[in-house]
Amino acid sequence: MSATALWGWMVLIALGISVGGVAWRLRGLLARPLRPDRSPARGSAWRGILYAFTMGMMPWAKESTRQHLLPYLRGVLFHVGIFATLASLAVSPWRLSLPAPLAVGGLVLTGIGAAGGVIGILMRIFDERLRALSHPDDYAAVALVTAWQAAGVAFWADPRWMAVFYGLSALTLVAIPVTKIRHCIYFFFSRFFFGLFYGRRAVLG
Repeated sequence: MSATALWGWMVLIALGISVGGVAWRLRGLLARPLRPDRSPARGSAWRGILYAFTMGMMPWAKESTRQHLLPYLRGVLFHVGIFATLASLAVSPWRLSLPAPLAVGGLVLTGIGAAGGVIGILMRIFDERLRALSHPDDYAAVALVTAWQAAGVAFWADPRWMAVFYGLSALTLVAIPVTKIRHCIYFFFSRFFFGLFYGRRAVLG
């Protein structure tokens, strides 16, 4: 069995571990009691939830993003790169048969994400305020995802890097439930309850 094939199996095993870990996290989260909101509703909760997942995520919706547009855009590009790297992993078995424009697109998007990750690490190092708020897990999570995206760039540039890409993909998948990368789970809950709470009070929507 080639190294690439071996790492391909490792990615599948890591995916199973990741899904199991995320399910365990979700079980603990959903087991927590939900305190009912006993205040009378003044607006539509669902309109608030819709706002929270749409217009509420725009840069002008929050003062922090309005005043710090470039860090916001960096974060957007970083996460676009994450989705592009996930898509790269999904299509990787057919890499050699994919059309050239798709390979170029994958190279560009994963490269943008990796660049956003590097900038994010530098910001945490050199920005005194971010440095004070950052913990080792913050650095480790961003560094791992950035390295994974960089491996995606290498994979699109030269298929011989596929084994390295698979190795970092497996490591990233396993890390999701045990590092701050798991915020990808909590994000949806936080936005949902944010919209629910303020939508009922006719503040949003």
